[in-house]
Amino acid sequence: MNKETIKIFDTTLRDGEQSPGASMNTEEKIQIAAQLERLGVDIIEAGFAAASPGDFDAIEKIAQRVSNSTVCSLARAIDSDVKAAGEAVAKARMKRIHTFIATSKIHMEHKLKMSPDEVIKRAVRAVEYARTFVEDVEFSCEDAGRSDIGFMKEISDAVIQAGATTINLPDTVGFRLPFEIGAMVKEMSEYVKGRAIISVHNHNDLGLGVANSLEAVINGARQVECTINGLGERAGNAALEEIVMALRTRQDVFKGFETNINTKEIYPSSRLIASITGIEPQPNKAIVGKNAFAHESGIHQDGMLKNKETYEIIRPADIGLDMEDTLVLGKHSGRAAFKDKLSKLGFTLTDEALNSSFERFKILADRKKDIYDDDLRALVTNEMTSAPKIFELISLQLMDCSNGMPSAAVSIKKDDNEIIDASIGDGTMDAIFKTIDRISGYDGQLLDYKVKSVSKGKDALANVTVKVSFNGEPAIIGHGLNIDTMLASARAYIGALNSYLSMEGKLKSRHSDSSKTI
Repeated sequence: MNKETIKIFDTTLRDGEQSPGASMNTEEKIQIAAQLERLGVDIIEAGFAAASPGDFDAIEKIAQRVSNSTVCSLARAIDSDVKAAGEAVAKARMKRIHTFIATSKIHMEHKLKMSPDEVIKRAVRAVEYARTFVEDVEFSCEDAGRSDIGFMKEISDAVIQAGATTINLPDTVGFRLPFEIGAMVKEMSEYVKGRAIISVHNHNDLGLGVANSLEAVINGARQVECTINGLGERAGNAALEEIVMALRTRQDVFKGFETNINTKEIYPSSRLIASITGIEPQPNKAIVGKNAFAHESGIHQDGMLKNKETYEIIRPADIGLDMEDTLVLGKHSGRAAFKDKLSKLGFTLTDEALNSSFERFKILADRKKDIYDDDLRALVTNEMTSAPKIFELISLQLMDCSNGMPSAAVSIKKDDNEIIDASIGDGTMDAIFKTIDRISGYDGQLLDYKVKSVSKGKDALANVTVKVSFNGEPAIIGHGLNIDTMLASARAYIGALNSYLSMEGKLKSRHSDSSKTI
């Protein structure tokens, strides 16, 4: 039996980045795009090119890096947006422009202040202009979940005639129930049958994003828009891993459908996104949460010992998760073994990145008795996604006491010059960050701080994530990795500063939520 392929449209780099605190630098976005390509995603929505020069730059670089997935940019139904999107994806092997305009009565009247006829004219113009840049154009009826279906048919006719090949029906505010989404998709898919693909983009405001997406597939949708770990604005988007594994696991229901996703790359993708954004899936998150394959009940444990299928409908190995937390390598391991292990973990490094990662691994191996897969993932991810090192930490000396003022002496290198300074602070961390501010000349405001143990043991690596606003600009995420938490914190802060400086001049205020969300 020939199966129909459900296209997986990943918007982690666009809608997912709109999660509070999930901003990423260009290098981080490139690494995520490379992982999404390994995952087998059909379309990667790499960003919103007109949002800022930084977004444009990231999309343009991803377009040159990715070859097996379609690279897409979002654009409002405005000429300048469409032009920016077209230029950003120009060098992609497979490219798409995704343009949208609101179609619900409440949006047209109160946000756009346009008549339905004006909305259709604007949509047609956007699609026609997009076709001058790419052959693959997707059109979205923003707030489709609250739009009149008669009007959606009318505007779909117009944009399909103008050249759109995919019609997306976003439940922008996560309002609809599964049976309502199913009915809408069924009617629309039958209406445009043979002329365009129907896509859905479900938000999770009522916790129904995945359920609505699966109901849409049953009723005719052949593209699903989603994000890794369910990232996204407000309560997030439908989670890619849940949709894909539901389609795969319940073949009794979805026997006519398949995806191009390599499910063994799901867990590595989840860990990469969590590491870069600093947003961990909740422990009981389906598929990728740390408790997803944990069995505490005695009855469950007894059943698992006798036959894993008694309480497990998905094998951990199916998503690329090694439940043994396998011990790997050591200080006597060579470069070849290191490279081979990274390859098995899904990393493909340039010679320069491999050499740098191997040096850091050897330093770690001298200090840490046992090195685990998660240690290597964290080490390599940190190396591959670092911004250019404008400032580099050389040394850190701390003094703290119960009845005195904490102080920090920091040595930092810039342009081959070493700069040393010291400060006191309200706490050790405050002293470190104040000293870095003094040396760099940039005033940083710490908005968030998180520290997480990468693996296990008293000598576990500390993975520190900071969210910092420099000189009042939009917040930047920084990451630091070290056995010593204070050193990791200093590196995270300097990492955020380097990311800020690499994007300085490219940072602009984001468009309002209403202009960026579908």
